[in-house]
Amino acid sequence: MKFPRNAKILHSPFEVAPFAAVFFLLLIFLLLVDWLPTPGIPLQLPEAGDLPGVDQPTVAVAVDSRGRLYFANQIVSEAQLNSSLSNAVKNSRAPLTLVIHQDKTVTADQLIHLALLARDAGITNALLATLPGAAGAPARP
Repeated sequence: MKFPRNAKILHSPFEVAPFAAVFFLLLIFLLLVDWLPTPGIPLQLPEAGDLPGVDQPTVAVAVDSRGRLYFANQIVSEAQLNSSLSNAVKNSRAPLTLVIHQDKTVTADQLIHLALLARDAGITNALLATLPGAAGAPARP
């Protein structure tokens, strides 16, 4: 017995208007997101490749181009930073390493002062945070 076929498979014209509307909404969303401020500290870290990481517990401190110190995502003074680092050393079971996220414009004097401040708090190792070098870039000696 033969059954009649009533189903028409995709014989309607393709509707472009809904796809165009979704495309324009996505375009507007992406343009608006680009204008939103990015949370965080605006730092330009130096680039360096093939540097080893650290296998010990770390404490991070950031220094921006104006010389402001950041610890735990808040601006702190030197006295507050010293007490916070001392508390971190007391609460840690292993020796801590200070990771300094510094802007490219931060002077060596500021970095040395920060390392000495960390040494007074009980942290003996300090490392500078860097961005990985570009892929395929020649390694510097």
